[in-house]
Order: sequence, then structure tokens, then C-alpha cells
Amino acid sequence: MSLRICFVTPFAWSQPHEVNVHVDGAAAALRRLGHEVTVLAPSSRARDLLAGRRALQRGAGEDVIAVGPSVPLSRRINMGVPVAVRANLRLALTLGRFDVVHGFEPGLPSLSYLALTSTHALTAATFFSVDRLGYPARRSRRDRLRTRIDALLATSPDTADAAAERFEGEYSIVPLGIDLELFKPGQKRELVVIELEAAGRQTTRALLRLLDGAPGWEAILLHTKPLGFRPAIPRRLRSRVHVRATRTASQRTDALAPAAVFVSAPGGEERLALEAAACEVALVDGEGEDVEREVERLVGEPDARATAGREARAQAETQSFDAVAAELDALYTKLARKRRVTRAEEHDPLAGRDWITIDLHLHTDWSHDCSIPAEDLLDHAEEIGLGGVAITDHNVFGGALESVELARSRDLVVIPGEEVKTDNQGEVIGLFLEEEIPRGMTFADTVAAIREQGGLVYLPHPFDRMHAIPDPATIHRHLPEIDVLEVYNARLLRDSFNDEALRFARKYRLLHGAGSDAHVLQGVGTGAVRMRRFEGPEEFLLSLRSAEILRRPKSLAYLQSLKWVAQVKERVR
Repeated sequence: MSLRICFVTPFAWSQPHEVNVHVDGAAAALRRLGHEVTVLAPSSRARDLLAGRRALQRGAGEDVIAVGPSVPLSRRINMGVPVAVRANLRLALTLGRFDVVHGFEPGLPSLSYLALTSTHALTAATFFSVDRLGYPARRSRRDRLRTRIDALLATSPDTADAAAERFEGEYSIVPLGIDLELFKPGQKRELVVIELEAAGRQTTRALLRLLDGAPGWEAILLHTKPLGFRPAIPRRLRSRVHVRATRTASQRTDALAPAAVFVSAPGGEERLALEAAACEVALVDGEGEDVEREVERLVGEPDARATAGREARAQAETQSFDAVAAELDALYTKLARKRRVTRAEEHDPLAGRDWITIDLHLHTDWSHDCSIPAEDLLDHAEEIGLGGVAITDHNVFGGALESVELARSRDLVVIPGEEVKTDNQGEVIGLFLEEEIPRGMTFADTVAAIREQGGLVYLPHPFDRMHAIPDPATIHRHLPEIDVLEVYNARLLRDSFNDEALRFARKYRLLHGAGSDAHVLQGVGTGAVRMRRFEGPEEFLLSLRSAEILRRPKSLAYLQSLKWVAQVKERVR
């Protein structure tokens, strides 16, 4: 199955960066599998920005699109992404009509974070470094980002563990990726390559002293970042020791292909060590206690060097970009199955039925915080033109049963339901129930209890962070069991909570529900659904496929004050 995939990197495409190497290599490998892959990235190169503007004017269609200039990236920098760049990003995501949007290092205030939180496509996120975690600081924003990510990936177990502390969920470990055609063994020389970082200064000096006892051996000191210090090279060794930069792939291959031993720096670049392994170089961990002894052993034992080099190459072959692409291809195919298949309007079996307006979230005086008698509620519903109501009292079923009995002589559809409080994952509404479901069970057990009665699972106000709600992992885990998602609740304090629910429902093609959540008569019908008349839960779901969400908001302060007045009167009685 060919997919339209969008990769979003926060790092300037015009500058060498380990994350961009992964993005570029994985994108090329996925294209070889038949997928269409577009990379969105910032750039500091003028010609890239010009080409990006022209691509957006033509309607995208390029392998790489620069959507704006690069900005400083750090979780300690509060600089926002410029408005023009945000607009270009949104335009590129819209024009691309992508099946999957994959953001890299979204734990930074960057294009990746914005893309994952604004797209309607399926999403994945890959984390590379523990040092780049920490954004956003507010838990509510982290939860919002986590809810919109369908698949979590990391390039190492340590990064996955650290990322899970901020973005909970199950992480897949994906290979870092290496181009095995570019990085391959060369004609070996008696050469030790040492990754040069400030943290490894003492080790570097010790290894240089080791060269005194190894005539004929040379050393290259590689630095991946601007040098914070100049290594002190003894005069007698200067002809055999060279300092080299490793910014580009050609610089790395020139240094690593002929090398016999590679010594990584403490906290050094993981990709550099992988590239050395692909070049069949014997690896030495610079953080070990016996670094000098291990290097001395390898220098003196050619067979041991050759064996260690072959083992390193074999391990590197398991982390090729083709291996990365194979794992991503399987992941994207699995994600595509999360979206539900919609039926065309012309196949609607209820096309000849009358239209009714129904409020799917209502309470009676059986709820602890409501004082509306069931009969008054039904009378008022008919007066304002509703064709149906769903009675969903808090943790009790008596109000629903009473309403069903009262509606037998009325032309009013009444759905018996209950809004059940789970142990610590918010509330779940069961529709078309037959008996009461106890509160305090787990989310999974509550859903199972609804299913046992042949009821439907209706998830109310799923992103209302002013109240207890399911965490993102719970929602994603039970996504196949959610029959209807409430995309409009008239009592929510912020419209953004409803907007987020609508975005989520559209993304997974969930059936949309709406209700007033009214606790006073004046609020009844402020949120509702216009749908074909139905009989039973099966026809209800079919009717929702062609339904229309109705928003008739009233002042929340007004409705809440009426609720408080009613509660005070009830206590006085």
C-alpha cells in the first residue's frame, strides 16, 4: 500500500545534523518501497527558501520543502516560530494531503511540535536525545501533544525511558540508520581515530602518550562540534597526529574508512560510532575504565582488531536505512488500520426516514447535581422542538428508566443511558443500557460492562481539562471500542476543548456526538445532533453517519448560576 508521508524536522536542512541524516536516509529508503515522502524543514540558505516558496505556489510535490528560515532551538529559549513560517507549514500540510505526518524531536519548540499538533493526518514521533526533551513545560500541553501522536519511537532504550517520563506510552526502538554503501571498509592502516570532545580531554592525552610506544601508528582527532580547547599534541608526535572536522559525510568517510581503531568520547555522538562500525573499525568505548589498556591490546593484536571490526560491521548492517524503512513501513500500515472506513451518503439505508434533533447528554433529578424532574425535562424537550433525548444521569439508571416509561405515550425518542465515573480515567457514557453500571471500575471494565448489555460506548467531553478525563494512552488503547465521540459539549468552559475533540474524531473517522450536558431546563438543546429517525442502537449508529452537529450555545455563566440556585433551593427543602 503506497502512502503519502510527511517528515518534519526542526533542524536546518542547510546545515549538517545527525537527525537530518536519519530523516534523509529513511525518506530515500521509503521512496524505494513505493511511498511518496516529503520532508518539511527550515533552512538558512536563501536558495532553499526560494525553492520552498515556489513549491508551495505550485502545490507542493517536492521531496524537500523549506518552509521558513531556521530559528534557535532550545527548551530554554521561549522564541516562538514566526507567523509566516506557521502559515507555510499549515499550507504544506494541507496541500500534501498526507496519510502520515512524522515529526522528529518534538520535545523542542519547533516545526515538529507544530506539525504534530495541527495536522489531521495520522502521526508518529521519533526522539533521539535526552538533552532535547523538556518542552512543553505545562502538563496540559504535553497531554495535548501526546493525544495527537499515534506512534512513539526512540533511537535508544535510554532515550525511550526519558521520553516516557514526559510523554507516556509504549515506545518502539527504531535503528539510528546508516548508509552502508557510503560507509564501508577501506584499505586499513595503523590508524587510531579518537572522537575529540572536552569531556574526553584526559583520555585523549593518555592515548596520545600511548603512541610513543607504537611506532608507525598514527592518530586522527575528530571533532563534531567547535573545539572548546586545543589538544596539547607533543612535538615528537605532531607528524603522526592530525585534528580533523567531521561536519560532512565525505570528511567522516575519509577519516573512518582506513581506520583500525575508533575511540568514542564520553557522551559522544552515537552516529559517529555507528559510522565507524560500518567501516569495520574496532570500537572502544571512551567511557570505560580500561580505555588505554583496550586500545593498547588492539594495537598489538592484529587478529583481535580484525575480529572486532567484522563484528562491528555485522552489527551496523542491522541498522541500515533499509531496516529503518522496513520498520516504519510496518508501523504506518498498522496505523492506517486505526482509521475507520466511512460509507458513502448514497448507501445510507435510512435515507427515507424523517430528520429529528436529539440531545445526547442530559440529566434529571436522579443525578446528585441536577434538580430537573424527568417529566419536566421531557415536556420542555418537546416544547423546544427536540425529537429525542438521551438520559445520562451520573452513576444512576433510575432517571433513564423513568423517562422511558413517561415517553411511551409521546412522539419522543428516549435513549436510556448512564454517565459512569471510572476509577481514575474520567467518565464514560453508556447508551441503550438495560441496567445500572456501578461507578469506580477501571475504564476497561466500564466499557466491558456497557458492551455486555449490548450498549454503545459514548465518550463525553474527552479533552475537558477542567475535569478528570482519560489520559492519552487510555484513549488510544480503547480507540476501537469507542462508538461515538462527543465533539461538542455546550457546558465546556473553553471552545478549544471541543475543537480538539472534533479534530480527534475527524482524524480517526469516529462518529460525532453532541449534547447540552444540561443540569437546568434553560440549557436543554444547546448542543444536539440532527439525524435520521432510528430504532435501536444499530440504526442509531447508521443514522449518525449522515448526522449534523448543532451548536446553540447560551451563556455558561448564566446556566451555571441557574444550576447553583437550583441546588441551593434543593438543600433548603
